[in-house]
Amino acid sequence: MTTTTPAPQAPPAPPVLSRRRTNLVFVTIVLGMLLAALDQTIVSTALPTIVADLGGGGHMAWVVTAYLLAETVSTVLVGKFGDLFGRKVVFQLSAVVFVGGSVFAGAATSMPMLVAARAVQGVGGGGLMVTAMALIADVIPLRERGKYQGALGAVFGVTTVVGPTLGGVFTDHATWRWCFYVNVPVAIVMVVMAARTVPAVRPAVRPVIDYPGIVLVALGSSALVLGLEWGGNRYAWSSPVVVALFAAAAVLLAAFVAVERRAAEPMLPMHLFRTPVFTVCSVLSFIVGFAMLGSMTYLPTYLQFVDGDSATLSGVRALPLVAGLLGASMISGTVVGHTGRYRVFPIAGTAVMALGLFLMSTMGASTGVWLESLYMCVLGVGLGFAMQVLTIAVQNTVPYHELGSATSGVTFFRTLGSAFGTAIFGTLYTNQLVPNLRDALARAPGVPLSAVQSPQALAALPAAQARPVVDAYAATVNYVFLWIVPVALVGFVAAWFLREVPLRDSARAGASDLGEAFSAPDSAEADRQLERAVASVLRKAGAVPVGRGVLARSGSALDPVLAWTLGQIHWRLRVRGEATLSSVATAHRMPPEVLEPAFARAAGAGYARIEGDRLFLTPAGESEVARLATAWRAWLAARLDDWDLTDGEDRARLDRALDVIAERLLEEDEHAQERLPV
Repeated sequence: MTTTTPAPQAPPAPPVLSRRRTNLVFVTIVLGMLLAALDQTIVSTALPTIVADLGGGGHMAWVVTAYLLAETVSTVLVGKFGDLFGRKVVFQLSAVVFVGGSVFAGAATSMPMLVAARAVQGVGGGGLMVTAMALIADVIPLRERGKYQGALGAVFGVTTVVGPTLGGVFTDHATWRWCFYVNVPVAIVMVVMAARTVPAVRPAVRPVIDYPGIVLVALGSSALVLGLEWGGNRYAWSSPVVVALFAAAAVLLAAFVAVERRAAEPMLPMHLFRTPVFTVCSVLSFIVGFAMLGSMTYLPTYLQFVDGDSATLSGVRALPLVAGLLGASMISGTVVGHTGRYRVFPIAGTAVMALGLFLMSTMGASTGVWLESLYMCVLGVGLGFAMQVLTIAVQNTVPYHELGSATSGVTFFRTLGSAFGTAIFGTLYTNQLVPNLRDALARAPGVPLSAVQSPQALAALPAAQARPVVDAYAATVNYVFLWIVPVALVGFVAAWFLREVPLRDSARAGASDLGEAFSAPDSAEADRQLERAVASVLRKAGAVPVGRGVLARSGSALDPVLAWTLGQIHWRLRVRGEATLSSVATAHRMPPEVLEPAFARAAGAGYARIEGDRLFLTPAGESEVARLATAWRAWLAARLDDWDLTDGEDRARLDRALDVIAERLLEEDEHAQERLPV
């Protein structure tokens, strides 16, 4: 007895919303993404003041690291929960968790309490980011989805600029606690808007969740980061605690690899590492995250203690780094989109990144503002060149049904690199700062302890008295930057192993989207990934000239008007089960009398049959439609070159994707009147 496995169901079509409601939903989604992304960077300029207020300078890196680690695990877990329980519910629950973490962070009375609150924030923040990206696919019309996704991804770039500056403004003119309290009213508005505007959409298929993999990678990564943070700081490197943490990390991560090799739906499929491009891009993504968040966490400390800048000004002073990053990302994306060549950018980017870190390690109290800005800009350019193309390169070389896993994998390594970077930067910083300050105080015995801990108190001292402490902070931050140069050089060597594969059209279409460098991983549903790829190819090519070209190459005897009329009948019969002249006329906002001659002509040629208002295809018409469908598949196959359309599974997936696209376009056409201005 044989059994057959039913074909997977396509994701349900999104509800058709009015223009006003669509915009309200998008504003709600942007608020969620903004909150989650903002809290990655908003505390950087406030950290020196937080340490001065709460003490526990050795825990400073953990204020950032705890958020990133929790966000990394939450990103994977919440994506699956959204598929299982519906993304609207998970989006709102993530917002509630995020608000709870924000309240406790703002009320923190000790550094351990703040670190714990930041971990809670990270859980909610990861949920907000991933669910926001998935909600775009649920509720935004297909024709407009590209620009919405690009705008949502670009929110990450904006928060990179706004975060440090906003954190400085709150620290200087209110209190650092408002870096967290500001989330509360925004999140409340977002939750209320989500309840009123976001429709509930659940997928037809309940996904399998890799709980063992998620738990193992969370525990293993946390143990490793904790060992790196405590080693040589709270405990000696050879202490039983640190050794036990490293041993536990090794065992847990090895178990994670073993579990992933056998999991039905692995969180990170191990066979992806057989693809050299994925492996190299994962290494580079880790290094980019390592350098970016690590440097941006400690740069404000340098600017406040060494240059005497206020918290607000330190955020503004970091803008050259951000400008270099965003500018290089846009330039590299545009060049890759036009030329299809990407390998040169990670090579150049890691080299420039190493140069920028080295230059920043030479800064001191006598370095001018413009020269410091130039050094920051150099580092930003290196980060931008190296970051933008990694996701594009990976998405270009894996099969479409693994796009979600591969994109999540690269994003996972970048976030993990950010967590490791802040932890290792923190260990280097603390281990170097303590002896440097001890020597400084020995040379300046009259300096009060408050001046060592607070940049404002240090700036109030006479220049000669403060100089030893200023030099101690400069030497410490320089030491940290210098130690990251070898890591960037490892990335430079690894980049030479990146193989350049000609970009397919769908990858080129996304290359110039700045959001690709910053956005959270997309949904892992293979059908949805293919829908997006096909829509992207069609959007880039332009439907009218492509349609005429495909018609000419198909060998069909139809002219464009007959091809259009038969297509209207075919897709309505296939998707809705019936086709009527009135439905076609309504969709295109024309009187039926205007379109009736075209369909009468198709009937007169023997391709269609008209019974009252209802339209049908004759066998001759079905034959011509099949001929056109074959030509369209051939056109798509040349651009979706990872697909073997002779393979039954791939062809079935393509048919499902085309059906979903057609259904959504028909839905949009039939409800177009709702979105027209009154």
